[in-house]
Amino acid sequence: MNNAPWDKETFTAKLREVGASFYHDKHPFHVLMNSGKLSPEAIRIWVANRFYYQMNIPIKDAAILSNCPVREIRRMWLHRIVDHDGTQGDEGGIGAWGRLGDACGLRREELLDARHVVPGVRFAVDAYVNFARTQPWPIAISSSLTELFAPDLMAKRIEAFENFYTWVKPGGLEYFKSRLTQAKRDSGEALNVAMTYCTSRETQELAVRALSFKCDLLWAVLDAIHNKCASLNDK
Repeated sequence: MNNAPWDKETFTAKLREVGASFYHDKHPFHVLMNSGKLSPEAIRIWVANRFYYQMNIPIKDAAILSNCPVREIRRMWLHRIVDHDGTQGDEGGIGAWGRLGDACGLRREELLDARHVVPGVRFAVDAYVNFARTQPWPIAISSSLTELFAPDLMAKRIEAFENFYTWVKPGGLEYFKSRLTQAKRDSGEALNVAMTYCTSRETQELAVRALSFKCDLLWAVLDAIHNKCASLNDK
């Protein structure tokens, strides 16, 4: 058996293959969203549940930092926490997602107290935080490489909201627009970490599996949301 490390081109291709096959842009819920077929209630359910994920992103990133002994990596990764948590006078990505909730007719306290979060979403998101806390930091960072595929999804989402969900106030789309550029920067940083620190065949395969885990997690989140929306239709 050949256990030699992949070269960087092959390693990158293996990572991209995961996204091409399993990224959640292909989930039926996103297909419905992008074709304008979701009800206002379904959009609100998605926004409220996805907010729980957004709230946990900086916690996940802080967990990665707590395991990383490399100062340069910590300094580079730190901006992700600030991007989502914001700073004084800037609410960051969490605030932008809160404004999406406002634009959809959700009160801020409804998002913050997680009253609409379904068990499957809570379980999946908590599993992601636990993964980041317990895995070696280069592997945990590799799981974030779903960002390689995010800009295309964000572009389609913005188009769908502008064309089909005109009842959502335009200011609510801020988060999606910011991620068009942030995701490209973030994925480049994470990919460079994977190429630099996952240099054995074993760690490369772990990185690919970490990305696959993240894709499964995002898919599971949408499964839970989709099922919740379907249950409302059955009533």
